[in-house]
Amino acid sequence: MDGVAVLQDGFGRIGDLVHGVLDGVGEDELTARLGPEANTIAWLVWHLARVEDAQVADVAGAEQVWEAQGFAERFALPFDRGATGYGQGPDEVAQVRVGADLLRAYADATRAATDAYLGRLSDEDLGRVVDDSWDPPVTVGVRLVSVLGDVLEHAGQAAFIKGVVTSRG
Repeated sequence: MDGVAVLQDGFGRIGDLVHGVLDGVGEDELTARLGPEANTIAWLVWHLARVEDAQVADVAGAEQVWEAQGFAERFALPFDRGATGYGQGPDEVAQVRVGADLLRAYADATRAATDAYLGRLSDEDLGRVVDDSWDPPVTVGVRLVSVLGDVLEHAGQAAFIKGVVTSRG
């Protein structure tokens, strides 16, 4: 198996995880907090999709799905349009109040854009440097692995929250 195929497999798992988190949850579950400053399912799913969208669009040299497909308007969040969730605190987390259908639609559109990009990559493309301010410089492959790890971590956090919240009844 080549490097691109490994990335395709890894990113391909995100959709099922996100759908599993969003299936059967309503606004109460989406916005529940396990502590006063804890992240919510809604924020985590929005954030993981924003991170994937922004980072993959950057290495692909493409427009983000967030803008290109009108999700910025549909979400109507009170943040800068380019916000991805990095550096946001509890107050911003609480402001992500959207339904599961919109979260799923954005995550699915982001997934489709990532899949299309990965389908055009070769193993040689993975070695292209995208950020030379680091030592060693960051390549496409390293950036994609970083995004994959971040997104999977947040999907797992959202699944954990769903399990706690739904078990409470």
